[in-house]
Amino acid sequence: MVNEARKELVFRRGEVMSREGEPINSFMYLREGLVKLYKTNIHGKDQILSINIPGDFINLLSIFSTTEYKYSITALEETKVCEVNLDVIKKLVKSNSKFSLRLLNRISYISDEVIQNHFEINQKQVKGRVAYFLLFLADHIYKSHTYRMPVTRREVGELISMTTENTIRTLSEFRKDEIIGMDGKTISILDYERLVNIGRTG
Repeated sequence: MVNEARKELVFRRGEVMSREGEPINSFMYLREGLVKLYKTNIHGKDQILSINIPGDFINLLSIFSTTEYKYSITALEETKVCEVNLDVIKKLVKSNSKFSLRLLNRISYISDEVIQNHFEINQKQVKGRVAYFLLFLADHIYKSHTYRMPVTRREVGELISMTTENTIRTLSEFRKDEIIGMDGKTISILDYERLVNIGRTG
């Protein structure tokens, strides 16, 4: 039933996959790429809620609670998504208790992760927030100490609730102190232990 109702979609870097306020018609599983979930305030300023990686159900927090998206989703790089008609998923939830429990477990995990990430960030000062984000990309997204920054400096600030100016200044200080190297959008963590210490105590 699910195989017959699913389709593969490809989104280019920067392409909006769904907009806040649009109707939710499908269940989306991220197969390849990277996406950001964000809300836009009345002044047109975005607030990134999370960055999602392959294996994530990128609209799971909304599909059973509302008929419209409460956030927008944009591809940060070329992204492949498996999309399944939402009515099919809802029928499966009603008829398959094991599948329902797996979904509930995943919803709970995602909710806990979002809460914990925002709690961690809000407890830190400027340097600690930037260090936390750099380590998040290295340890959880790219699994490497060298990677291409998937978002702009402004978007980094949005995600960790800092101004663009503070974000840029902190990155420059990290580079000056030889904690990181920067070549365009490529970040290299040169002193991992020191960055971890800043992220923990900053």
